[in-house]
Amino acid sequence: MNEETIIETHNLSKRYDNITVVDQLNFHVQSGEIFGLLGPNGAGKTTTILMLMGLTEPYSGNAKVCGYDPTREPLKVKRLVGYMPEKVGFYDNLTARENLDFIAELNQIDATTANQTIDELLHTVGLDDALDKLVGQFSRGMKQRLGIADALVKEPKVVIFDEPTAGLDPEGINQILDLLRDLPKKGTAVIMCSHRLYEVQRICDRVGILSRGRMLVEDTIEHLGREAFGGGLFRIEVETVKPSAQLIKTLGDTQGIERVELHDNIIIISADSDRRTQISGILVTNGFPIKEIKIQEYTLDDIYMKYFRKEAL
Repeated sequence: MNEETIIETHNLSKRYDNITVVDQLNFHVQSGEIFGLLGPNGAGKTTTILMLMGLTEPYSGNAKVCGYDPTREPLKVKRLVGYMPEKVGFYDNLTARENLDFIAELNQIDATTANQTIDELLHTVGLDDALDKLVGQFSRGMKQRLGIADALVKEPKVVIFDEPTAGLDPEGINQILDLLRDLPKKGTAVIMCSHRLYEVQRICDRVGILSRGRMLVEDTIEHLGREAFGGGLFRIEVETVKPSAQLIKTLGDTQGIERVELHDNIIIISADSDRRTQISGILVTNGFPIKEIKIQEYTLDDIYMKYFRKEAL
């Protein structure tokens, strides 16, 4: 992943009628990264996106997108950012190709380049057979696919997707997620807003969780899981045969191991680092066969609910 910071905010805030909807927001996105922007309805996600796009001005604070201030240089930002809103809109009396041709023309893309790019995008999103069909005859899923192509026509440095898989069947969802996963290979930064947390977990490098306009946490899913459930510790899961009390004591007395819990034949170990090699040696030395040993994985659903339970307290 490229380490160039391509989006950053500094105490970004927005108020409507004395109600704060984005509150001192600080986060960053790297070039070639997929960043999941999460939170319930009303958390401030859409308002944040609008400020990043230069479509609404912040009350205070600032943002930089590709080095430009969206408030002062909105046209420069718009040339470099593709955006697919949750509810996509097209000219129903134009075909898929004509809609994309129009977007290419607005972005001053020459006809030869535009034709080649549009052909490739319509193929990628699975609309080869519908490129000359009027968009008014499209299903919602087909419009979602066209919306993704629309956001990519100008080959942006940043692309923002709001619920990109809404209305798609499972096969379509997999195709779109694979497409999004490939975008960073071209150096494109991606922000993905979605309520489908399993999809976010599948493709995002990092996530930020918003609540009431504030960023609760921002990190990789692995790190957030350890912080939420293990106080920053690694949780290692070991399955063996009839672990003894002496084995549990030996593991607990080992340097770097903070806590040992036993659940039937499963030993859950909280450690300061990945100590699977050390743990395996202890089990083998004491005559306990290892059926399985792994770092305990956390789902984004678990992490999300854990932080919101904390927020509610």
